[in-house]
Amino acid sequence: ANVIIRSVKPQPTSDTPAVSSSSSVLAYGLTYSDLRQIKDLQLVGSTIVPAVAHKKNLQHAKNYRTGARIIATTENLPGVKELHIRGRFFNEDDVSKSANVAVIGQAIAEELYDFDDPIGETLLVGDDAYRVIGVVGHRDSGSATPHSKTATDHNDEIYIPITSAQNRMGIVQRLVETGSRQYVRIELSEITVHLQDQNQVRPLASVIRSLLAQSHGGKRDYEVQVPLDLLNQAEREKRLWNLVLGSIAGISLLVGGIGIMNIMLATVTERTREIGIRRAIGAKRRHIIMQFLMETTVLSTSGGILGVIVGVLLPLLFTMILGITTSTSVVSIIVAFAISVATGIIFGVYPAYKASMMNPIEALRHQ
Repeated sequence: ANVIIRSVKPQPTSDTPAVSSSSSVLAYGLTYSDLRQIKDLQLVGSTIVPAVAHKKNLQHAKNYRTGARIIATTENLPGVKELHIRGRFFNEDDVSKSANVAVIGQAIAEELYDFDDPIGETLLVGDDAYRVIGVVGHRDSGSATPHSKTATDHNDEIYIPITSAQNRMGIVQRLVETGSRQYVRIELSEITVHLQDQNQVRPLASVIRSLLAQSHGGKRDYEVQVPLDLLNQAEREKRLWNLVLGSIAGISLLVGGIGIMNIMLATVTERTREIGIRRAIGAKRRHIIMQFLMETTVLSTSGGILGVIVGVLLPLLFTMILGITTSTSVVSIIVAFAISVATGIIFGVYPAYKASMMNPIEALRHQ
């Protein structure tokens, strides 16, 4: 379980007006002093990972990539972010020596190195040459990176030792906006505190909020995020969606069942004389009931089979066209089919009962 602290650009107020000069430096966010204070808490079973986000152009041979995300961090990041590395990640020795080594995302590897293996090759990051020592394998976006409130794709990032970034990139970054240039000074973009005990997450988040509120003098240039809260919110939204979708499905079943009942009632009316003939030659009421229930079952079974086919093919179509990963379980197919058949049978009981209760003499007179 993690507590994530991020640098956030503060909103201008009357006391802190927006920077409007054509070339200026705006300093905000987390600092190494904040990192030391968090480390001084001496949390048992914790791993603290600082990170700094940069944007640089990349080049290998004739291949270019502009504005790539560079994440400068420590050797503990893969364990905290659950990254899958081919090759290796930089180690403590690489960080202490400010080694020019880099771990690149799979998407960047494919774009810059085509079909070649990038491990051991040189990559130009800005004006500095780095040796590629590992590749982050394909994985779903599962955790956020610096400067982002939402999940981002680790396959599209580059990781370098934080000491290397300090020596070669500094802590002042240039942002070019329409009609102006602005320089931003951010010592740390993100600090992730990984805890073994999930029960300590929320108390620690409260302690860190109090600590930073004091050290930053009330300046809201950071945010403390607990993924557990986001997970709980996502679960609540999921339950709400399940309720909405379940209500829609229930209404659809009700409408479909009423439709089947109306069809069977019309069928009973049209076949009144046939029912009278069957009763006259010895058919009992239960035989009439079974006849119409069988017809209702065939009707609902046909609809259920058609629904299963559509329900299986549509997710496959979405996956092929939109690239959205979908899954269909055998259990859900069986349950949906059984509910479809059961709905038809339930709503077919009344028409079958009505047919069985007809007076044979009156039925024979029906034209």
